[in-house]
Amino acid sequence: MWDRFVRACRSEKVDRTPVWFMRQAGRYMPEYQQVRAHHSILDICHNPGLAAEVTITAAEQLGVDAAIIFADLLLPAEPLGLKLRFEQGEGPIVEPAIRDRIAIASLKTELNGALGYVSEAITKVKKHFHNKLPVIGFAGAPFTLASYLIEGGSSRSFALTKTLMYNDPAAWARLMEKICPVLVEFLSEQVQAGADVIQLFDSWAGALSEEDYRHHALPYNQLIVDAIQDLGVPVIYFSTGTGGYLETVRETHASVIGVDWRVRLDTARARLSVVAYPPPAVMGNLDPLRLFAPQESIKRSVDDILQQGAERPGHIFNLGHGILPDTPVENVKAIVQWVKDGPRYTEQPASGPVKAAL
Repeated sequence: MWDRFVRACRSEKVDRTPVWFMRQAGRYMPEYQQVRAHHSILDICHNPGLAAEVTITAAEQLGVDAAIIFADLLLPAEPLGLKLRFEQGEGPIVEPAIRDRIAIASLKTELNGALGYVSEAITKVKKHFHNKLPVIGFAGAPFTLASYLIEGGSSRSFALTKTLMYNDPAAWARLMEKICPVLVEFLSEQVQAGADVIQLFDSWAGALSEEDYRHHALPYNQLIVDAIQDLGVPVIYFSTGTGGYLETVRETHASVIGVDWRVRLDTARARLSVVAYPPPAVMGNLDPLRLFAPQESIKRSVDDILQQGAERPGHIFNLGHGILPDTPVENVKAIVQWVKDGPRYTEQPASGPVKAAL
């Protein structure tokens, strides 16, 4: 069932839980290390052939149910008119940082093909897998992308981001108005290139209170999710640290809500089901650091999550965040096999629950 992953995103019945990983192409894999020995991250991103190669190799080595294109959520900074680089030990650097109305006004709002290399890489991956494996495209959500642009890179406190947001809400709104059209265009190009599913990464949304999230992030997430799902593909909305207000996160309208390890999966599903519209599928939610434990301990956690997700259709097994650089690759491969060997689902009447056949 090549479309198992896409069907699960739509909460349709599948034969088993699909599995893939965020950062499944990364430094923990020897094959990726060999490529990185000769090319920078941006070199790989900018070269469709290399990006496709890294994407395909990771998916095939792991045996997962979906391939996510190798890219970086900060790539839109370049067509916005900013410079992006990666420093060893520091991570991404964005220059100049955007911290006032003048800087915001200078941002461009049209791609003009500047990120076409990502779409080209998706086309190559799609051609390679044909109807054997679906392809995931992605972008950073507006708040997370904006936080990098304002801070000039990574941050723990997001002090500069929140200062702008609180002190000049009109400027914040204008920044969102600049970012959102670029993200919609970028993601639309990925769908046109063949992406079967889109993921919106809001890695830093948990820095916001529920009130701030609802006012300063949610409307823009809704705009992007609605625009992309109107193209006929499901959208996964992934955030961390937002377990305290999952019900509000559901209002993004995304087909799938990523759940981190801070909330039990069955608890999250119950809370996401109390809202007025149809409940979303869920994705998650093994702690990435669990992969450093002995395999028998990892397997118990995997089995527990699979059981929590077996109540009804619409669960995608993943970590609660990306794979960490020093993760033992054999543990990642073992998880994939455990999920594949896990519960099989029998056909049930449309009105009844889907039960696991062990």
